Amino acid sequence: MSFTLARDHVKRGELARRSGCNLETIRYYEGIKLLPEPTRTESGHRLYSIDDQRRLRFILRSRELGFSIEEIRSLLSMVDSGAYACCDIHSITQEHLASVSQKIKDLRKLERTLKKISSECQTNNDPDCPIVEALVSDYGAA
Repeated sequence: MSFTLARDHVKRGELARRSGCNLETIRYYEGIKLLPEPTRTESGHRLYSIDDQRRLRFILRSRELGFSIEEIRSLLSMVDSGAYACCDIHSITQEHLASVSQKIKDLRKLERTLKKISSECQTNNDPDCPIVEALVSDYGAA
């Protein structure tokens, strides 16, 4: 993802364009308080500072890496307070990595099961289908 920071404040549309995300995503992050309420012009337009832009980049990159909203909230809370050490961030990242590793393991099991039931199918016009039978049974249950 390419994210170009502006030198000064930008409006929401420009922030969305620069960040590669849509306006609704930015609204959502504001609504759940991951992004602070931006300053406004006299006419009511939202203006996002360089810090706001960096924060959005942090959020978007964290989401790309699969961190949950609560994990991001926790990371941002630490960063915002300045009361953290690298080991604190590492701990959250290691927990996330363990979760990702488990998901990969589960997906590999799912892949093996789907390959097995697919290989048993004759792909003909016979109404007896091993895939249907596998879906209604405890096929491959752990």
